[in-house]
Amino acid sequence: MSEATLIPRELIRARYAVAAVFCVHGAVTGSFATRIPWIQDHAGLSAGQLGFALAFPALGASVAMPLAAAISHRFGARAALRVLLALWTLSLTLPSLAPGLLTLCMALFVYGATSGMSDVVMNAIGLETENRMGRSIMSGLHGMWSVGALLGSAGGTFAAHLGADARIHHLLAAAVLTVLGLLVCRYVLDPPSSPEEDAPPRFALPPKSALLIGAVGFCAVFAEGASLDWSAVYLKDELETSAGLAAACTTAFALTMAVARIAGDKIVDRFGPVPTVRAGGVLATGGGLLVVFASHPAVAMTGFGMMGLGIAVVVPLAFAAAGRSGPNPSQAIAGVATITYTSGLIAPSAIGAVADATSLMVSFALVTTLAVGLILFAGVLRSAGRDKDAPSAAPLPEASPRA
Repeated sequence: MSEATLIPRELIRARYAVAAVFCVHGAVTGSFATRIPWIQDHAGLSAGQLGFALAFPALGASVAMPLAAAISHRFGARAALRVLLALWTLSLTLPSLAPGLLTLCMALFVYGATSGMSDVVMNAIGLETENRMGRSIMSGLHGMWSVGALLGSAGGTFAAHLGADARIHHLLAAAVLTVLGLLVCRYVLDPPSSPEEDAPPRFALPPKSALLIGAVGFCAVFAEGASLDWSAVYLKDELETSAGLAAACTTAFALTMAVARIAGDKIVDRFGPVPTVRAGGVLATGGGLLVVFASHPAVAMTGFGMMGLGIAVVVPLAFAAAGRSGPNPSQAIAGVATITYTSGLIAPSAIGAVADATSLMVSFALVTTLAVGLILFAGVLRSAGRDKDAPSAAPLPEASPRA
């Protein structure tokens, strides 16, 4: 029996629409990341100044994400997503316009703030879509984010190869992505707020229910950030590989994450979130041990691949668990997202600090230790599973946009 005979056509369309939203969101990140060297040269920054500036996206996201729940409640989830996603895609133009350190920090703060708020709302809508479908889709949605990041990176790499001015490249990319975002936002679900539900505070701190869930997400994102930023350096410095092979390891890790997330929903539906994360923790821990004790590049690359497979579905499941842990999904998701963004912020610098004091091998021993936390604390993600007795598809809201 086909999916269309089991789930209303409008719900299938909403699923594809929110997947496209995740892809658009990821494409902005990929488009920006590939032009960082151009932005550094344009602003005349040293490596230290650039590192300082690159902390501001996570800072902006952490400050702004607690506002997302109130915005979504006030204007409706679909209308909030439409505006916040457009602000995020348009903010891509800001960093390349910055002539110096101060203006770049300001631009990246706005860039991170709009990213974080749109991230919270699109995850809340994705969770609502998952609830109505009665099957796991959050891992696949985050996989589509990774696909978008890869597509944006490919476009940025091509533009850099041509020697294109990043201001023009980002202006064109922002225009295309803004139009695409506005189009697909018309078809996402717009879950109505309950009339008796109190409006969340304008600036909502993470609820207590989100703290333990966020800690599990912290472990996964720390391993992800460390691997993405330091895997190439590890192969080049510790195992003396060529620069090309070292870079290929990072690309392979990103591809592994994307593929695992897209395939992860079927695994979660089959085994449940807690066993999936525990098995992933075992895989990530084993991968970390391979990295730490590797004497050959192939062994280390296998270890990084195992870590990517092991941690891929953790953050989507953490968001799903947070959204089901309390009466206000957006507020809880914002809390978990704040913790995971913080992990992504500190991971690269923490790995570097430990490596300076000891070695990169010791740094990845720390990453491996955090991977063990996925095994020990996976139980807090139990609420990521859906009620087996719940109907597979609830009545759909109004099809027309609110705003």
